[in-house]
Amino acid sequence: MSVAKNIEIIATSKVSFDDAVKQGVERASRTIEHLRSAWVKEQKVSIVEGKVDEYRVAMILTFVLADDE
Repeated sequence: MSVAKNIEIIATSKVSFDDAVKQGVERASRTIEHLRSAWVKEQKVSIVEGKVDEYRVAMILTFVLADDE
């Protein structure tokens, strides 16, 4: 039997939403083992002087808890 847990993270990128997702997952995987999926819950942009300055995604990450053994 396996047990999974969800956490929410927010990641940003100056390039694109896709890049924000990739950067968020890559960063989370450095400290969280057994990542299995990511659900992009929300997308936003930061606007400066009428232009998109930053892409922001809120994601729910799912990972499987390590066995006790």
